Amino acid sequence: MRISPPRLMVTALRGGSGKTILSLGLTAAWTDEGKRVVAFKKGPDFIDPGWLSLAAGRPCRNLDPFMMDEGQNLDTFLRHALEADMALIEGNRGLFDGLDLEGCCSSAELARSLRAPTVLIVDVTMTTRTIAALVMGCQTFDPDLDLAGVILNRVGGPRQESVVRNAVEHYCGVPVLGSVGKLRDNRFPERHMGLIPHRERSRAEEAIAWAREVVRESLRLEALWALAQRAPPIEAPGKTASPPGTAQSSFSPPPRIGFLLDSAFWFYYPENLSGLQEAGAELVEVNAIDDPRLPHLDGLYIGGGFPETQAERLAANRGFREDLRERIEAGLPVYAECGGLMYLGENLVVKGSAYPMVGALPVDFVLERKPQGHGYTRLEVTGDNPYYERGVRLKGHEFHYSRPVFRSREGVRSVFRVDRGRGLDGEADGLCRNNLLATYTHIHAVGTPSWAESLVRKAAEFGKIRGPKIS
Repeated sequence: MRISPPRLMVTALRGGSGKTILSLGLTAAWTDEGKRVVAFKKGPDFIDPGWLSLAAGRPCRNLDPFMMDEGQNLDTFLRHALEADMALIEGNRGLFDGLDLEGCCSSAELARSLRAPTVLIVDVTMTTRTIAALVMGCQTFDPDLDLAGVILNRVGGPRQESVVRNAVEHYCGVPVLGSVGKLRDNRFPERHMGLIPHRERSRAEEAIAWAREVVRESLRLEALWALAQRAPPIEAPGKTASPPGTAQSSFSPPPRIGFLLDSAFWFYYPENLSGLQEAGAELVEVNAIDDPRLPHLDGLYIGGGFPETQAERLAANRGFREDLRERIEAGLPVYAECGGLMYLGENLVVKGSAYPMVGALPVDFVLERKPQGHGYTRLEVTGDNPYYERGVRLKGHEFHYSRPVFRSREGVRSVFRVDRGRGLDGEADGLCRNNLLATYTHIHAVGTPSWAESLVRKAAEFGKIRGPKIS
């Protein structure tokens, strides 16, 4: 079946060119007009999708050619794009930046796969006519890419804008769809992993409103909307996956799986949570900062986040930490990623100060100034664990500034061999103890569907053993 959901990809020549602010502004401006916009983010990211979700009023989904195959990306895109009036896809890094010489897993590769009209943001600082050469280079570098428009960013004034616009439209034959001046009042400060997360900003709505006004004043909204509407048909898969929540559980009652959601832990792909539900779980939201202890649970999923920014508050909730450690000792199935791994250690050391954490793993985690692991990961399962069979190969990603310092190796084992990435030490990742498995790698449930099924099955088994009166 061939279908044509309106869609538009926003890209740039490099990171830091304004993709996120303009994508946020476009999403917010069209949503404010009553249009249903669904946003997608290319690549492994939690922070930008959080902002895009806030701007659209609905979840932003990730599309990733490394962690998911082409069919899985297309299925994810269509499942959600068909619910809206338009799909906006924000690229990452530079348009052609990929993993190898051929540009594997680049924004351009994804745009071609989705047959999405692509708008290129170019920083025009201290240049004029050369911009046309850069745009023309992108056109000839990949003639199969539908490079349909250009947005000029950091424009110095009307004269520069006129020269650049005329050069691009004359030599490249594509329209300039907006010009943004030098923004001196940026409401989106950055930190070591990108934008400050919207969960840590008390004026997130105000920041979104600012981006919306920048776009309204600077971009040709009607022309960009029309560009999305002319997107060509794409071939839909013969069979798409069931929408989240429609699967029939084989467990009665369904196992209760908690997930930490607070200002420290909130790095969750929507599909990871819906995948647990589809596999038969009842999800329970848990707050590691404010809840005095864990509720009745059969399993627990701890995603990533920024425990280092909330280390004092996490440490202060001693009752919750001790309760979680006792539950882990009793065999509670727990799966933790990155920030969750750090939380389960003995101490989190931030700027020389040690904050006590859960203590389920005999490891201290020390925050460094530079990234200790950054990028895609490939792992092979080499040790026994509750959730993956030996020999399984996993694809994921990591981005952490912490490094582990083992206090002891007793009672804990690593179960992943690192084929790509850093993990714990460049060779191993995935610490396992009882029914706990904690790793620096984030996986995506679409690309690793067995993960959710395994966690739910293990939680169901634990629930039967412990019975309904576990406290």
